[in-house]
Amino acid sequence: MIFWILAAAMALVVGGAIALTVLKGRDVAPPAAAFDLSVYRAQLEAIEKDRERGTLSPEDYERARIEISRKILEADKRLASEGEGNAAAPPKPVNALAAAGAVVAVLAGGLGLYAYLGAPGAPDMPYDLRLKLIEEKRANRPDQATAEQNTPPDPNRPAPDPKVEQLVDRLRQVVKARPDDTKGLGFLVQGEAALGNYRAAYEAQRRLLEKLGPDAPAEEWVNLAELMILAAGGYVSPEAERALMEAMKRDPKNGRARYYAGLMFAQGGRPDLAFRFWRALLEEGPPDAPWIAPIRDQIQAVAEAAGERYTPPPAMAMPGPDAGDVAAAAGMTDAERQDMIRGMVGRLAERLATEGGSAAEWARLIRAYGVLGETEKARKAWADAQAALQDDPAGLDSVREAARGAGVAE
Repeated sequence: MIFWILAAAMALVVGGAIALTVLKGRDVAPPAAAFDLSVYRAQLEAIEKDRERGTLSPEDYERARIEISRKILEADKRLASEGEGNAAAPPKPVNALAAAGAVVAVLAGGLGLYAYLGAPGAPDMPYDLRLKLIEEKRANRPDQATAEQNTPPDPNRPAPDPKVEQLVDRLRQVVKARPDDTKGLGFLVQGEAALGNYRAAYEAQRRLLEKLGPDAPAEEWVNLAELMILAAGGYVSPEAERALMEAMKRDPKNGRARYYAGLMFAQGGRPDLAFRFWRALLEEGPPDAPWIAPIRDQIQAVAEAAGERYTPPPAMAMPGPDAGDVAAAAGMTDAERQDMIRGMVGRLAERLATEGGSAAEWARLIRAYGVLGETEKARKAWADAQAALQDDPAGLDSVREAARGAGVAE
């Protein structure tokens, strides 16, 4: 009841102010730059707390600090140039009855809408308090086991290949007989994942990390996190987060770990941190990295939620047939068209074999062989790509996805 008394009183005050504005004109509200300054300063304090807790690497903290400091300087300049407010010229005289009617309609509509959609008993929530509540909620989010229990089975999951099932069953027996065989454990992880047994896969990956000890590379920790995320239907659990932190301790530039860290923050109500992770990844490239496409699909929504104005860099187009090839194909029979496609694929394969090429081109070649049903050639291309891209792990990840799609990689 007290709320509605106060709300009614405030409505009368606001209504009077609107009427005076309509009839006499009044000063414009203080410039928006003043509000921007307070928000940016709060963000600066927030990233400092994130750095102290270890959720931001030194590189990401420094990048965010410089970016926010730049915004503070720009807002301060705007505030100085705009002054304390710009006076608005009073409007021409208007009909008092029409003004009063407009005020009543606006106030009544506002009160009615708030009564329907609002929460009169909810207290005000300052920015620092919101951050605190978000962090508390993130710290108390569901664990891996709970998330898996709440993840429904995928209705589109294909039936497992009986040959793969037999192979994985033999791998299980081998690992059981030789528990210290890290190579066998690695094959078992891949086999369980290929069958969609993500929980069994990440349990095997945990055992592999135990055997590898403290010298386990970052990629193995990212593999553990990724398998947990797949098992939980895309959710980044606290256990997956710990695996990601271990990966980034070993390799702060690891692309997969940074992508999933951004996903974790996006899910946890911190779009500002998600945006910083994903923007850096998108702009660093390479354009054919496996995380680029999902970032492009989500970064605009994350940027808007973070209050950022952002235009992603243009996507790099993949080479394809030119206008002459398309025109020629239009008048061909199916057999002739297939021969033309095989010729194009053959030329690409020859060029990659003699001159080398980008990860995107290797992936394109393997996908083409997969579509043509030439599995042996796809398998050879995958082997050649691994040799050619051994110094480009990020590029090799994208080629691996193409090889999996062609059925020649686990």
